[in-house]
Amino acid sequence: MQTITKEDIYTWLEDVKDPEIPVLSLVDLGVITNVTLDNNKVHIEMTPTFVGCPAMDMMKQDVSDMLRSKGIEDISINISFKEPWTSDKISEKGKQALKQFGLAPPPPGNLFSDIDILEHAACPRCNGTNTDLKNPFGPTLCRSIHYCNDCREAFEQFKPL
Repeated sequence: MQTITKEDIYTWLEDVKDPEIPVLSLVDLGVITNVTLDNNKVHIEMTPTFVGCPAMDMMKQDVSDMLRSKGIEDISINISFKEPWTSDKISEKGKQALKQFGLAPPPPGNLFSDIDILEHAACPRCNGTNTDLKNPFGPTLCRSIHYCNDCREAFEQFKPL
């Protein structure tokens, strides 16, 4: 049996996509927060974007299925809240994927310390900043709805947290 590395695991998990945003891997979303190897056992730690995220069971199953497809049978997946998820955990690659998908990536910062960044999102289509927040509650807890006055298109922003 070949030796499996932590880097192998992260590479494989790049193919496990977020069920709500299928262009974004769980690695790039920052939900996979730790990978450890102990002999032939793989330990995965995941932190959901929101407490009570309805997609966590599906994500855990997708991670498990991916690792099993690579021949790994001894897997433990732990949901952890030791360190809360923030939008700063989204990789640069992930932010670009969000933008290409039509979602404005979250700007750096914390929603609770600067509400202005939620109200003035940059349009992912034209990069315009002449935008209005139409609804802080989008189709999921992690998105808000905006309107661009320049290209006259509605868009969603992945909320900064």
